[in-house]
Amino acid sequence: MKLIIQIPCYNEEKTLPLTLRDIPRKFRGVDEVEILIVDDGSTDRTVEVAREEGVDHIVRLTNNKGLAEGFMTGIDASLRLGADIIVNTDGDNQYCGEDIQKLIDPIIDGKADMVIGDRNVKEIAHFSFLKKILQLAGSWVVRHLSGTDIPDVTSGFRAFSREAAMRLNVISRFTYTLETIIQAGKKNIAITHVPIRTNKRTRPSRLFSSIPSYIRRSISTITRIWMLYEPMKIFMYIGGLILLLGWLFL
Repeated sequence: MKLIIQIPCYNEEKTLPLTLRDIPRKFRGVDEVEILIVDDGSTDRTVEVAREEGVDHIVRLTNNKGLAEGFMTGIDASLRLGADIIVNTDGDNQYCGEDIQKLIDPIIDGKADMVIGDRNVKEIAHFSFLKKILQLAGSWVVRHLSGTDIPDVTSGFRAFSREAAMRLNVISRFTYTLETIIQAGKKNIAITHVPIRTNKRTRPSRLFSSIPSYIRRSISTITRIWMLYEPMKIFMYIGGLILLLGWLFL
């Protein structure tokens, strides 16, 4: 059983050593453990630091292409390298490396093909009240659309079996987190979640510049994915709304 831990990175020279040193090199049920860095066009010493820390594989993108493309690049590379299980984590040391075992256990035991780490968003101290509300509301929407029961849909700490990874096809350029869960629900991929721990914050999030920007891009991503999988339902809702407005203004 071969496990590859992929870490998409963009200018993480300061936090990457913490992340790498926090990851164990032995796990129950795994014969080989390798670490793959996806450098998303970093302009600092991220690649040099990765080499100094002895990572097994480095894939470099020519420019900054965003989190979603970095994630899929890592998935593709991990599959080519023969991974049986792929774990995705962040380069800012947000997630506790020891909890990788929790992520992969359901896959090793044959109970799931995709596992999401639940951060228990309500208890994260550095999240503002508004951010917690938005995270919980967004998770409720994605659960409803995907037919899953994942409580923390934006968590980037997750594991995939080889079979699940081969069935993923992220089209969003914003983030992979929402789309992969909706795909799992629509493609009947066995998905579950496990509680995980987080480390102290090392830097602010770079995924979005402001709360309104995050809301706008998340709604756009969810709508686009929903239209892809349930176009008739979308058109029925739009048609119903047009008919209602026409009746109201007659």
